[in-house]
Amino acid sequence: MTSVRPSQTPVTLSIVMAVLNEADNILPVCQELAGVLDGFPENTEILAIDDGSTDATVEKLLEARRQYLPNLRILSHPRRLGKSAALRTGATAAHGEWMATIDGDGQDDPSSIIRMLELARSASSKPPLVVGVRRKRNDRLSRRVATKLANGLRRRLLNDGCPDTGAPLKLFSREMFLRIPQFEGVHRFLPALLGHYGAPLICHEVQHRARLHGSSKYTNFNRALVGIRDLLGVMWLQNRTHLPDRLTEH
Repeated sequence: MTSVRPSQTPVTLSIVMAVLNEADNILPVCQELAGVLDGFPENTEILAIDDGSTDATVEKLLEARRQYLPNLRILSHPRRLGKSAALRTGATAAHGEWMATIDGDGQDDPSSIIRMLELARSASSKPPLVVGVRRKRNDRLSRRVATKLANGLRRRLLNDGCPDTGAPLKLFSREMFLRIPQFEGVHRFLPALLGHYGAPLICHEVQHRARLHGSSKYTNFNRALVGIRDLLGVMWLQNRTHLPDRLTEH
């Protein structure tokens, strides 16, 4: 069971869940998270970032804290700022050495984070980015096709080596995440951006499930329009960001 964090106790893992209008999904998602807490380090914290929901998402989060996750931290944006902004809010507020991201729609299996953390902590080089690659997408055909095309284009142009860059389940060094530039859509480019900062990539197959309730907040069309612009921006960032391989102090 996750315990209250004493002020001097380091946090190993921060699980950050960005949510927008997920009132129908929050309770079962938090209940499932509570059911796998024993597999996480004792000093794990869970944060839910509400990105300006207009439904009862915050009320349901408060209910989830009463029923399942007594130490759940809940932060709210006053208006919708986007998923990447919500993840940045979570990273800034979190205390963990490692940060894991999960969606609030029930499509992700939170128990996958346990193995992803093991892979990250056993890495022998720099802190890696572990991506939960979705083995079999549980979405409608049009979205699966659009995602496959987008992933293929990103891989070809950014050479990031990741077959599923938009996967919600990711685990990485929180400190390294806070070093990269912030823009809406950055969560879809973490393999390229964190890789540019020296983070090795580990791909781990995970289960992907159908949404519990509701539908995606994005359409294939608006994803495509924004994605092309963001892709060009990331290519520019890669070209203009120069980092030393090593430093010598005299």
